[in-house]
Amino acid sequence: MSLPSRRRRALAAGALAVVLAGCSAGSGTSEPSSGDPAEAAPSTLAVGLAAEPASLDFTTTDGAAIPEALLYNVYETLVKLDSESGEVVPLLAEDYEVSDDGLTYTFTLHEDVTFSNGDEFTADDVKYSIERVQSEAWTVSLKEAMSIVGSVEVSSPTEVVVNLSEPSNDWLYRMTTRIGAMFSETGVDDLANTPVGTGPYVLDTFTRGDSLTLATRDDYWGEAPDVEEVTLRYFEDATAMNNALLSGGIDVIGTLQSPESLERFADDDRFEVLEGTTNGELVLSMNNARPPFDDVRVRQAVRHALDRQAILDTTYAGYGELIGSMVPPTDPWYEDLTDVAPYDPAQAQALLAEAGVSDLNVAFRIPNLPYAVTASQVVKSQLAEVGINAEIEVLEFPARWLDVVFQQNDYDMSLIAHVEPRDMTIFADPDYYFGYVDPEFQSTLEQAGTADSEQYVELMRQAARQLSEDAAADWLFVLPNLIVAEQDVQGLPVNRVSESFDLTGVTRA
Repeated sequence: MSLPSRRRRALAAGALAVVLAGCSAGSGTSEPSSGDPAEAAPSTLAVGLAAEPASLDFTTTDGAAIPEALLYNVYETLVKLDSESGEVVPLLAEDYEVSDDGLTYTFTLHEDVTFSNGDEFTADDVKYSIERVQSEAWTVSLKEAMSIVGSVEVSSPTEVVVNLSEPSNDWLYRMTTRIGAMFSETGVDDLANTPVGTGPYVLDTFTRGDSLTLATRDDYWGEAPDVEEVTLRYFEDATAMNNALLSGGIDVIGTLQSPESLERFADDDRFEVLEGTTNGELVLSMNNARPPFDDVRVRQAVRHALDRQAILDTTYAGYGELIGSMVPPTDPWYEDLTDVAPYDPAQAQALLAEAGVSDLNVAFRIPNLPYAVTASQVVKSQLAEVGINAEIEVLEFPARWLDVVFQQNDYDMSLIAHVEPRDMTIFADPDYYFGYVDPEFQSTLEQAGTADSEQYVELMRQAARQLSEDAAADWLFVLPNLIVAEQDVQGLPVNRVSESFDLTGVTRA
């Protein structure tokens, strides 16, 4: 993304790199165990992350932390999202064709692909995996994107035909996400603890509250990763994660949680720093299903009460980008909608008065993630200026937040980054925790799904503006992708535009 001039100067002073290069000795540095090269220690990597998986089953457990760790690394898809170009490219499918009417997708599969349990991957597994998403076995809300599939036909062990019930501008893209993951019918008995996929890594250990370790497979069908063992370490505290990198406890900070410390790393020649973008819209949710936020005027008042640039500056030291709706700048239908609800405390107070609301107290329940804790304090302070008292309650993430806010919808306001790609469609689900219901918005999305490419973009823009004008939530900004790594680490994903923290191309010099 483009940077304001003040930020470009700061990054230049800190020698910000566009491409990660690797590092001095750290926890993952490989050393020969003897004079025999064949006995060299495996190449290892330790990555620090903030959000820990609640389980390892993304078919029944919502949240981004599971596919972040497992998608593309353990589970593969027919097609994947290229992190640099953002384009859909083949993965398990060697090639694919789409019929002229947009209803039929024919996938030609790579041969000699196996799952980590030894099962052969064939077109039968594609049929099984797609139909399983449509079954009651999958419970996460994202499964709805697979409802457009009418049938799956196996033409041969390496060819499968997917027939849609209507043309879709979205379905192939969704196949790059977790719902496109391929499963073996014999490998789904214990997904919460034992993932079985076709990817280059397998689960070695998962210690809840601490770490998850992946190890390479000896029988992987494709090119083996350079790094043979990756440990994802989870930190609730941003300072602890920073100190772990400085002391050699980890080799990479996957997403810097305290950008104000960036200069500390940029001035240290042991490290390289990378800034990219993400799909992570930081959403200030308001429970549309109950008072006071069932009144659009109250929701609009909240939006006018917030100085989002100040929130961005405090939370991410000015990194990231203001947006105005549930669309990041990397989506084809993005437009700047920050002018829909500009910072205007007087207008906020007028709207509250019009709604007959004063001295408002709301339950502001947030996850214990560093960015959420920091941003919520600024939000609370700004809302207090217009007469809204937001009582902050910090919930352990993922278990407590998912239970209380996401599943029970027991909250007035919350704040969390939604990082799933092209996820504006979640506002069309009346049962989603936002509690937002708007038939016009739902109709616009339905029309967009079957429109031609030009109409598709225009209708998606229309839907985004409808969300913003109706204040279905507030979108504070898009999270930046700030990575800090030791100097010998290369190939980390510059942009986080998919659900995966893709480790398959990482190397160590």
